[in-house]
Parts: sequence; C-alpha cells; structure tokens
Amino acid sequence: MSEEYPIQAPPLLFPGQWAPESAYRTAFDLLARNAPGPALEVIEPALDREPDNRGLRSLRAWAFLLRAQLGRAEDDLRALVAERPDDVWACHALGRSLERQSRYAEALGFLRLAAVMSDDHEHRVDVLRVEGRLGDDA
Repeated sequence: MSEEYPIQAPPLLFPGQWAPESAYRTAFDLLARNAPGPALEVIEPALDREPDNRGLRSLRAWAFLLRAQLGRAEDDLRALVAERPDDVWACHALGRSLERQSRYAEALGFLRLAAVMSDDHEHRVDVLRVEGRLGDDA
C-alpha cells in the first residue's frame, strides 16, 4: 500500500510577520520548486531589513541564476566570494555563471577552486568541460 505525501506550500509572509529564518526557509522551498520569481518576492523585502544576511544573499544569487539574470547573479556571487573565498557553493556558482556568459577563462579559476575544496566529481567534470571549451577557442 503506497502512501501519498502531498507537497505543502510554504507559509505566506505578511507585513509584520517577517523573520529572516522564515524568509530563508520560504525562499529556499520556492527555489527548490524552481520558482525563482516568487522566491525573489520573499527575499528582496527580507534583504531590505537585513542587507548583510549571507544566506538570503546566496538564495538571491541562486534565484538570479535560475532566471538567467547572469549579471545580477555574478554581482552577488563576486561579493559572497570576496567575503568568504572558502565558500564552495559561491565559488562554483560564480564559475558556472561566468561559463554561461561564455567567459571561460574567468570561470575556470573559480570552478577549479570549488573542485579542489569539495573534491566533488561533478565539480571536476565542470572544470574539464570549461578546459575543453577553452581548448576549442584556442
């Protein structure tokens, strides 16, 4: 007998009910469901109240990546990497953003850094793909 697990919508945030952890949780759920527009509607007001919240800024970069707003994603990701060069996700995401803009030489350093820090197979594959594209352009 199989059980069904319905997906529950995240709680709505109304003025006066804001809390950074609620905004983060709601935006993360929306991004996991590939809904970057609604996620940004939650993230932006939360960041207005707490502009240095690294978690919310990371989610905003993720939302921009999903919407192919690569310049905006790049701006957020460069700031995140500048603050914490050991942030594997931010380094990898920045490399992918640059790669999607066909800026392979710039992307490669960030992708290599993320691959070395994480020892993740998919990160290493990304490095090989960009190295190949650089070789094709030479």
